[in-house]
Amino acid sequence: MSEKEKLLEEIKKETLQADLPLKEGATNLVFGKGKGDVEILFIGEAPGRNEDLQGVPFVGAAGKNLDKLLHEVGLSLDDVYIANILKYRPPENRGPLPSEIKAHTPYLLKQIKAIRPKVICSLGNYATKFFLAGTDVDKMNEQEGITKIHGKPREIELDGMKLKLIPLFHPAAIIYNRSLIAEWEKDLEIVKKEIGK
Repeated sequence: MSEKEKLLEEIKKETLQADLPLKEGATNLVFGKGKGDVEILFIGEAPGRNEDLQGVPFVGAAGKNLDKLLHEVGLSLDDVYIANILKYRPPENRGPLPSEIKAHTPYLLKQIKAIRPKVICSLGNYATKFFLAGTDVDKMNEQEGITKIHGKPREIELDGMKLKLIPLFHPAAIIYNRSLIAEWEKDLEIVKKEIGK
């Protein structure tokens, strides 16, 4: 186990012990999946039903789609680490509340600091607005949507870390709108270029 993975294990234990909102109604903590030594970090919004049952992010239809989409451009799940802003599933898959985001994000920031990725790929509108707002939940609504800014790398500062953010369409959106596949593949080529692949 690498140093980064040991650190992630410690953060996972700490997250499990924390008295976080949504914990009571959830089946499992959904911390993250992947190796610690990766250059790409995918961040989604919150776990869904399948994720909650298995305790692993992106295991449902969106996860299968993500795997397939990565494969199309010569990447695999071994090249990425995947996490969500929220570590527990909101009831009925409703959107996260500002208070929930504020409570959960310190653990996400610890994950990011442990991994130190070259690129963060925000999946979908919600995660993208969260990062563009510099994790300031109250400024999320002022940010541009994913349709305008997907695939456009930008420098962000997060808790003293300078990071490269590349917003991507959410894999679930691609299930419902197959015409986004070409855009997604183009955007992932930009991600690959950033990490020199």
